[in-house]
Amino acid sequence: INFNHGDALSLADQVFLFKRTVREAAIRHQVYATFMAKPMQNEPGSAMHVHQSMVDMETGRNLFGADDGSDTPMFLSFIAGLQKYLPYAMPLLAPNVNSYRRLVQGSDAPINVHWGRDNRTTGFRVPVSPPEARRVENRVAGADANPYLAIAASLACGYLGIIQELEPSDPVKGSAHRLAFSLPRHQADALAKFNACKPLKEILGDRFIQAVSSVKQAE
Repeated sequence: INFNHGDALSLADQVFLFKRTVREAAIRHQVYATFMAKPMQNEPGSAMHVHQSMVDMETGRNLFGADDGSDTPMFLSFIAGLQKYLPYAMPLLAPNVNSYRRLVQGSDAPINVHWGRDNRTTGFRVPVSPPEARRVENRVAGADANPYLAIAASLACGYLGIIQELEPSDPVKGSAHRLAFSLPRHQADALAKFNACKPLKEILGDRFIQAVSSVKQAE
């Protein structure tokens, strides 16, 4: 299922409503609809890819694409922010023990924070697009993620890249699965990183970080 692009909060509403609608429809047909990230061991997992762009509030111009078709420095810094900080925000994109069974080598899911142009093996894919549609696709989040939290986490990481003027690595050509695994491998590792990242705490708030961590540790 694809959702048309729009405001981040509105899109999270749509994803949430869609999942509830599917579950209700399934129940009425004596079927249980699951949004687990890896419901079947030998089948591809279920993802929630998030395409992100930023526009000027006054003009509506896409700030990620330059007039000559190139990427803007802001766009590259946004990608660099995702690369640096997303591993620390994983409890918001991979919230359950099962989530990490999807992120395995040789599957359709990413295993690291590399990026590439129209490369579906990387964590972050830049689709072929004109400047007005320039965007980055975050392919890490699973279908089990809360859409509000997953989108917020992704935007927070990109924002940190912009304000810190970070530079991304070179885009990957070919399979990124031949490169090292750099995402957390399990929930305990993800929660440890989540609690250790001061920049994310400053954006999301200490109370929020503590609340998420306490809930997940209890689970």
